[in-house]
Amino acid sequence: MNVASILKVKGKSVATARPDETVEAVAQKLAARKIGAIVIVGDGGHVNGIISERDIIRAISSNGASALTLPVGDIMTKNVMSCHEASTLEQMMAVMTQGRFRHVPVIEDGSLVGIISIGDVVKHHIAEVEMEVTAMRDYLATG
Repeated sequence: MNVASILKVKGKSVATARPDETVEAVAQKLAARKIGAIVIVGDGGHVNGIISERDIIRAISSNGASALTLPVGDIMTKNVMSCHEASTLEQMMAVMTQGRFRHVPVIEDGSLVGIISIGDVVKHHIAEVEMEVTAMRDYLATG
């Protein structure tokens, strides 16, 4: 199973924000959409970074309430790890675990085409394992 199969079920909609939007505005988007991260895009839709709930908490911890008035470009994660639709679930689990992040934008031909979370990856991995178990039980029962 790969990232394309996750996006086929989940959809390719991605919440985005501009780097000059305030932390408060982005936090409100996160809360309204009940999501954990937003991709920050610049001119031409180029991915400039990603901001997560963790980034916002760190900014508030360092700057107090004034962090809410900062542009997200100042506090976002700039070194964004991305993947492709052909990336496998195993690759994504390894990357997310090693990097200690939970959201990965999906880029194809330089364009943002989706985003996956660790929850998406785990959900689809469990489904894959359950299918294998069912196939083994069927094989043993008929064998």
